[in-house]
Amino acid sequence: MDNIRQRLAEIDRQLDRNPAYYHRQAISTAPLAFCAVGMMVGIIIQNEAGLHIWIWLAALGLCVATVITLLAGKIGWGYAVPYLVIVCFACLGAIRLESFYQPKPNDIRNSVGNEPNLATVRGVIATRPYTDSNDWAFSKFTYTDRGSSFYLQMTEAETVGGWAKASGIVRVRVQEPVKDLKAGDYVQMYCWLDRFTGASNPGEFDIAKYLSRKGIFIGASVESRDAIERLQGNAASAYAKIRGSLQKVATQALLGQSEPQDEADRLLLALVLGYRAEIDKETLAAFRKTGLLHFICLSGMNFAMVIGFVWWVCKTAGLMKPARAVVCMITAVLFLLVVPENAPAFRAAVMCFSFCSAFIFRRRSNPFNSLALAAVVLLLIRPTELFEADWQLSFAAVLGILLFCPRFYPILREKTIEHPWFTDFMKARPFLPRILTNPWPYSIFSTSFTAWLATAGIMLYHFYTIQWLTSIWTVLVSPLIGLVSILGYLKLIIALFLPSVAGVMGTIVGWLADLIIWIVKLFAGLDISGILIGRTNGAVILLFYGLIIFAFFSRLRNPTLKKVICTATVVVIIAMLAMPKWQRAHSNNLVVTTLDVGHGQAILAELPGGANILFDAGSLTRSDIGTKVVSPFLQYSGIGKLDAVVISHGDIDHINGIPEVVDDCRTGFVYASNAFFEDKRQTSGFLRGELKQKNVAAREINDLPQMVGSATIKVLWPDKDVLENDGISDNDKSIVTMIEYAGRRILISSDIEKFAQKEIPRLYPDLKADVLIAPHHGSARTLDSSFLGNIEPSVVISSCSESSYKKEQVIRLQKDPNYYTGRDGAITVRVGGDGTVKTDAFKIKK
Repeated sequence: MDNIRQRLAEIDRQLDRNPAYYHRQAISTAPLAFCAVGMMVGIIIQNEAGLHIWIWLAALGLCVATVITLLAGKIGWGYAVPYLVIVCFACLGAIRLESFYQPKPNDIRNSVGNEPNLATVRGVIATRPYTDSNDWAFSKFTYTDRGSSFYLQMTEAETVGGWAKASGIVRVRVQEPVKDLKAGDYVQMYCWLDRFTGASNPGEFDIAKYLSRKGIFIGASVESRDAIERLQGNAASAYAKIRGSLQKVATQALLGQSEPQDEADRLLLALVLGYRAEIDKETLAAFRKTGLLHFICLSGMNFAMVIGFVWWVCKTAGLMKPARAVVCMITAVLFLLVVPENAPAFRAAVMCFSFCSAFIFRRRSNPFNSLALAAVVLLLIRPTELFEADWQLSFAAVLGILLFCPRFYPILREKTIEHPWFTDFMKARPFLPRILTNPWPYSIFSTSFTAWLATAGIMLYHFYTIQWLTSIWTVLVSPLIGLVSILGYLKLIIALFLPSVAGVMGTIVGWLADLIIWIVKLFAGLDISGILIGRTNGAVILLFYGLIIFAFFSRLRNPTLKKVICTATVVVIIAMLAMPKWQRAHSNNLVVTTLDVGHGQAILAELPGGANILFDAGSLTRSDIGTKVVSPFLQYSGIGKLDAVVISHGDIDHINGIPEVVDDCRTGFVYASNAFFEDKRQTSGFLRGELKQKNVAAREINDLPQMVGSATIKVLWPDKDVLENDGISDNDKSIVTMIEYAGRRILISSDIEKFAQKEIPRLYPDLKADVLIAPHHGSARTLDSSFLGNIEPSVVISSCSESSYKKEQVIRLQKDPNYYTGRDGAITVRVGGDGTVKTDAFKIKK
């Protein structure tokens, strides 16, 4: 018998070496994989090429006719038809993408142009209103209430001729909390309607592109809660009412109240029901930094827990498999109504339905086929989800587990707990925990590692980081997170019948949630979880996935050759990832980027030799620019350390983003003048306290090194006499810096006004600059008429808001090139080692 088994295993291995084996397996066990691949290819092609829909219809008709002919003639089912199916579904995917973007005649986006429109509209609140957390450091100085946002399903809009039917979804932003509103409410709003603007800085989250992929193109701005009237009527659909009621009941049962009260409640809400919007920024950053963010995003794990528990209960009750499957399908529907709408939840639900249907119809279920079915269904509903990171990560993780885990886990066991050296090692050390010999930690690690392997390239592409310790952290925290999730689901059920018992459980679960937060923050504090790479070429990602597939599935007669190929490919990938960072560290270029932060200033100077200096980080017109603009730009650029942050002066529009920047990026020193250290304003004192708390040393600007590599940094203004003169404004005391490299000069003039603009040319009569960062955000009101004539810049950059530019409050020069961040987005100036100057505008470049 053993001999027969060995021969069968050998035959399997020989088949395994044949590529045709995989092809036959795919056709026989997962034919829907060809459909899913086809849809994805068609969507990508149409998104890039924008072909006319008639081309796709003609191709679809031709392919269908060919498939029918082949099937009728019983020709080539094993080879020709599956690939024709790919072409057919590629046409279907392209057609679906084109139709998705086509608005209805009464869609609200047809009535809104490029300028804001004042309107009165009616609709049904489609999502639970979310109130801003406002947990960035300087939010306490904004003196405005926390805003709220929700999605509104349009029903009517007021026109000159009266109320008219309207369709489409609008994202509503209210300038104060609206806790009395809920999903399903029928409301009338007096608001401004406008189109979303895209990202204006490299690395910045593009809200316009993100929402357009969800079919949302218009935003509504509401000044106050008083501008929203709740109407009587039955406009809300039965689905919306049921969904809203179930979500309210579930939240009440889980937390014991309708709103989370502390961070443990917020984490519990995320772990059990997938609502992570309430989690504070520090906790969210810790989960993201450790690569454990998937635990607080609704995923297949949540469905597996719920459906697995229901299946066990039904089995214990004596139900047959078809009956259990029906109960599980009903449970899945109810669970979908309670949790947020997202790709991982729908993917898990479709796979659950496929699994249960197999029992009902007495068929064998294949996980690859179920996954492909989920992809086809989701892409038919919303084809643009293919380009979203959560969709890609969800499907890639499951596919990675299905493909790689069955091969990786046996190898891991063979090399560890089943290996003689490991057995001898554990026997010689009886004091070590016995859990090290238990298979389940290795099973968890295998699952986590293969999921990480399948998603690492996607994470690098979207988030510019390799989180190489995710699998280790997952093994350490998953038992605790699993326990909290299971207890949370039990509490949901028990709270409906035994509220007192549920209250005790809530206390225990709250303690465990606090412990999870503490552990994750501890891991994040080690600062070893991730390797920042920066923007990565897509070719590296493709090469990485090619290597994984080759390593797991290729069967070469010479194993040494395979090892050589894999090793060489790994070396090439590492070199391709390391090369950009090496080039930045050894560049002979000076790169100065003025970011678009609205009315404010944030300028990054990347100096020859790799030093990075940030000049200010603040804004009056945009909130939390440290998190939303500066840090994403640094990550996009692969910059993990700032050698210095220079604070020009204490105005809030120059400093209110600095705490978040030093939190997210290692910072050497912060430099400022005596005027900042002696500034009595509350904002300046607050920042000094924040820097001290974060252990970031603050020094006088005179200590800033003048020579950094081959570039020279010179502080031109203010001098000691100016700082000691109380009659001079804070703006006129702001620091003016000159960066000189390869015979070219860039003058950063901060907020100086007419007094300083006259004094600086007097002190430096020969002062000239090739590039000028215009003083006081390019304000025409505070500009001295002779300043530009004295400096004679070839390029003038104004760090201003879009509103200031449109209202012509900034300087308008006849001579080009002149740039405005409010119009052009981030402006990058590159000075080469030979003295050539090149200027790029982000919005123009896009």
